[in-house]
Parts: sequence; structure tokens; C-alpha cells
Amino acid sequence: MKINKLLLILGWLMLITTTVCAQDYPNKPVKLIIPFTAGSATDFVGRTVAQKLSEMWGQPVEVENVSGAGGTLGADVVAKSPADGYTLLQYSSAYTVSPSLYKNLPYDPTKDFIDIAPLAKQPLAFVVGSESGFNSVTDVIAKAKTKNPGEMKFGTPGIGSAAHLPAEQFKLETDINAVHMPFKGGPETIAATKDGTVAYSFLPLSLALKGGKDGKLITLAVTTADRSNALPEVPTLAEAGVPGIDASVWWGIWAPAGIPESIAVKLEKDIAQVLGSPDVIEQFKSRKFEPMRMSSAEFKQFVNKEMETVKVIVKKAGIEPQ
Repeated sequence: MKINKLLLILGWLMLITTTVCAQDYPNKPVKLIIPFTAGSATDFVGRTVAQKLSEMWGQPVEVENVSGAGGTLGADVVAKSPADGYTLLQYSSAYTVSPSLYKNLPYDPTKDFIDIAPLAKQPLAFVVGSESGFNSVTDVIAKAKTKNPGEMKFGTPGIGSAAHLPAEQFKLETDINAVHMPFKGGPETIAATKDGTVAYSFLPLSLALKGGKDGKLITLAVTTADRSNALPEVPTLAEAGVPGIDASVWWGIWAPAGIPESIAVKLEKDIAQVLGSPDVIEQFKSRKFEPMRMSSAEFKQFVNKEMETVKVIVKKAGIEPQ
């Protein structure tokens, strides 16, 4: 009887402590690690959400850019941080790509993090240079089939980037022999597409629109199942003759595994409130982002499914992990 009473008391104490922990959170600055450079699409999404959370909490949400190795350096910093909710990770869909592309990943995304909430998404754009002579996706495919193996090249903003795997999937679906040329980032990919270094590229839509303001970059298709509201006249890849691809670049928030459940729940709730605020919706809309709304459980299922999809594409494409 005494042992049972003691266990009951300990259980109540833990419940009270957890509740107080959530009510008191955050009582100091929160650090948001963004594993890409300042000014990137990932950086824009993260800073927009961080600013709104700062206003909501009355505590600074300090953004720190830790870029390198396809985002894995920044992710590793968070994986090894205290699991107290004061260090968070804001990553792109490259989060689900890294486990399949890097042999010695310094963390395990399925064990070292918990999925808190998605933030936003946007289509990827299939782009060509205005002087390429291509007027459609079928033009590109037809040309690729006349080239010797390895002659046609395509660009993305880097190995493991959100655009890399959809570009590899495009090769598989069309059975063309094109060589991947990874670049440092979006601007370099855009420049190489415009000058003909690569025949075509995959880019986040916002980058494609920005890079095409001078008329030297043309978007021939988007990678989502439905057309983009930003470019309603541009077909999807399926409409352009390449079914089977439905891909977006998306962003989310993760925390080190082991943070108190009450804090994880509060983060999920507060981020959902941020995504529903009119000013955030407007800021996202101005950059062609759409808010994503899922529970943390739904987000976890989504992330796991994305990882499995990536594994299949990497295996079929014969991509060797680095």
C-alpha cells in the first residue's frame, strides 16, 4: 500500500511539474537554427515565423544560420542540443532527403528529433533559358533522346536540395539520360540555365519567378498535382506529358527528441496560431508560399512517407550515398 501511494504521489508531482513547465515556457530566448544561408527561401520562412512567435511569447526567438553539407551541419547542432525546447530546427524538405544521400549522417532523423509542425510549401518549377529553343517539356525530352549519354545536363541548387530528387524522378519517368550538375544555390543554378550551361533546371517557384524577371528564364511546368495560383497558365508536369510526379518544396519545425510533451504540444498550438494570422498569410502569399496545416502526428506521418519515397527514388536512380 505504501509503495502504491508513493507511486501515485510521484505521478501527480510529475504531472504538476510538466504542466508548470509548459505554462512557464518560454521564460528566456529561444534559438531557431536554420541550416541554410541568410536570404534563402528557408531563411525567409523561418524568420517570418520566428518574428511572430517572439511577439506572441514576449521572448526573443533568435535566428542562427548554420549552413553547410546540405543542411546537415545545422541539424546536427540541434540534435546535440538540450531537449528543453529552447533550441529548435527549421528545415526544408531536404530533411527527408539527407538520410538517403549521406552515409555517415551525424544524427538519426527518426530518433534524434521530434516532428513539431509543418510551416509552408510551394511547387518546384521546371525551367529553361529563353534562348534554349525549348517551348515545352516535350521539346526538352525529345532533344534529350537525340543526345549521346551524358551530353545533356540539368541543374539544381545542390545535391540533397529539395529540387534534387524531383529532378531525378523526372529522369526516371521520362527515361532520358541527363547528367546532374549541382550548384551552390539558386542564383548559380539560374545563371547556368540562362547561359545554357545546363539544358533545364528544377527550382523552387519563388526563385524561378525572381530569376525570370528579366525574361531570360522560362517556367515550362510545375511539379505539383495542381497548377499554381501564382502561374495559373503554366501546366503541371502531368499535363505536360510526364505523369507520376507530385512534389513540393516544404518547410517545418523540429525539436530535439526528449523535450517535455507539454512543450511540444504548446509549440504545435502556437505555430498553428502563427500560420493562421493574416499578416503571415500575406507575407507567405507575397513569396508564393502556402501555409501547411497538420497536427504533429499528421506531420510525423507525412515526414516518414516522404523519407520512404526518397529511398525508392534514390535506389531506382542508382544514386550512391556520399
